[in-house]
Amino acid sequence: MLILALVTLVLHGALAGLFYTFSMSVMPGLNAIAPAQAEEAMRSINRKILNPWLYIPFLGSPLAALAAGLLAGAPAAVWFFAAAAVGFVGSFLVTVAINVPMNNAVNAGTMAWKDYSRRWTAWNTLRAVASFISLVLVGIGLAGGL
Repeated sequence: MLILALVTLVLHGALAGLFYTFSMSVMPGLNAIAPAQAEEAMRSINRKILNPWLYIPFLGSPLAALAAGLLAGAPAAVWFFAAAAVGFVGSFLVTVAINVPMNNAVNAGTMAWKDYSRRWTAWNTLRAVASFISLVLVGIGLAGGL
């Protein structure tokens, strides 16, 4: 159980760091160049980010938290379940419902950078906050019940 809980913590940390990095450096960096260049760079990022190093924390963090919750005793289980729920809603659902469709629009050339950047970054920042909250919840579960 301890190993699963630690893996869960690492996965949540990786995902939170990814989202944080985009909001605080990648998007401001892209906003500092010409919109056409930013769109092309984002298209390249969108192609390259789809790999196992993304999928492992993106899909693995809520699943690992759920598994840890199922295996943990009270009160730790509650914290792991909360982490799974916050991560699923704040990261997975926001990504699938909002950020990915916006990425697809930029990739297709149907959304201009000026319409994309601020909105995408705001939703990404929400994903970062949700991921950090999930990370803290996993940490509390790790500290409080194992």
